[in-house]
Amino acid sequence: MRARWPKAFIILASLVVVAGILMAAWSANTADQTIRFSPIPGPIPNPLMGWAPRASLVDIQQPHTLVYADLTWRDFEPQPGVFDFEGFETRQQLAKWRSEHQRVVFRFLCDVPGAEPHRDIPDWLYEATGASGDVYDTSYGKGFSPDYSNPLFIQYHRQAIRALGERYGADGFIAYIELGSLGHWGEWHTKSDSGVRRLPPKAIRDQYVLHYREAFPDTPLLMRRPFSIARELGLGLYNDLAGEPAGTEEWLAWMASGGDYNQTGEVAELVPMPNAWETAPIGGEQASTLTMEELYGGDLEQTMGLLEQSHATFVGPASPAKVGLDDPLQPGIDAALSRLGYRLYVQELRMPRRALLQDNLDLHLVFANDGVAPPYFDWPAWLYLIDQRGEIVTAQPMPLDVRKMLPGRPYTAHFSIPLAGIPNGSYNVGFAIVDPLTGQPAVRLAMDNPRPDLIQVLATVEILWSPR
Repeated sequence: MRARWPKAFIILASLVVVAGILMAAWSANTADQTIRFSPIPGPIPNPLMGWAPRASLVDIQQPHTLVYADLTWRDFEPQPGVFDFEGFETRQQLAKWRSEHQRVVFRFLCDVPGAEPHRDIPDWLYEATGASGDVYDTSYGKGFSPDYSNPLFIQYHRQAIRALGERYGADGFIAYIELGSLGHWGEWHTKSDSGVRRLPPKAIRDQYVLHYREAFPDTPLLMRRPFSIARELGLGLYNDLAGEPAGTEEWLAWMASGGDYNQTGEVAELVPMPNAWETAPIGGEQASTLTMEELYGGDLEQTMGLLEQSHATFVGPASPAKVGLDDPLQPGIDAALSRLGYRLYVQELRMPRRALLQDNLDLHLVFANDGVAPPYFDWPAWLYLIDQRGEIVTAQPMPLDVRKMLPGRPYTAHFSIPLAGIPNGSYNVGFAIVDPLTGQPAVRLAMDNPRPDLIQVLATVEILWSPR
């Protein structure tokens, strides 16, 4: 005889089955989606990296976000304590570059060899220091090399650099400072084999470095060689022979192993800084000993390899910036640009497909860097929900330190977007890095993106019954 189940039991069992189906459907609908991305190829002219042509040029052809501006002491301080900022800013077109959201690589100069006899320090300073220094006429050119150990010279130098810091040290418009001040072209060497006195010893040279650090506490400083103080202060480095094999390999050897400083005979004054690029920028200009055709044509692979080994972020003022975009060298120039600086992208994103009765949308992001260096700026990152019309519905600051995004080292971040008050519907999730000078997204990720405003679209989520 077949057993009869109570009607109530049958109804209950049916409800359990339906509930199970609904729970399974709910679970499937709210399950996380994992999206993986690959970086796009090619150059990306992003802020604070790439070519840095002279700021005084008017015919720059290549895309750039940096300009190079130098300033001689003679032009800057024509009278004691009178600083000609206006003349400097006019000659270097700084108002134009600021309006175009460019930033500046800066170098202060006391001795620039030239075709005619001259001095690059003010006449009043020359007289105040008792004409201490050397007039020269060498294979470099003609000029005057000051006595950098003169106490009055050091005192006035500190005041000049302090004035520069008060004017330019607060907002980041001057992005990088190359030191600067000592030696021919500010490169911390003199042609001593032609009778020009050598640079002073470490104790005196270090005072010049500290002048810059005091005046520009938040600006990355770069030195021509890996001096011991560069490592002590965590400074960056620059190579004014970028792309030239012998000079760059010698410079790379200093970074790897250190060495003696031949300008003063100081043993082991150059110290190993093989990982300096991880926290401080590497820059410099392309070598003048090679032609554009060699650098970006026949010797392109060599150029790219040296830039990559250097972990270079920018090249200038000597660069291919004046080469026309339709020039046959353009593919090589683009290839070299792709070996400068950072190339950030989202490698992986994990988030729900649907947000049902949830207070927050939880995101798990893995960032990667396909470049040769990290960014060296602490700019804010933001996450967005964007409706189907392309309008931003909500924007949330994201605690993220882009300076830690090193090449080859994934960077993981977790964040939740509050959903209270968000209308039901389908939304794109966006991400952007914002320039604090403009308040607008400014970094193009190495990813395909349908939006022109540099908010990177990452994924889509359906929000249902969001909290009110």
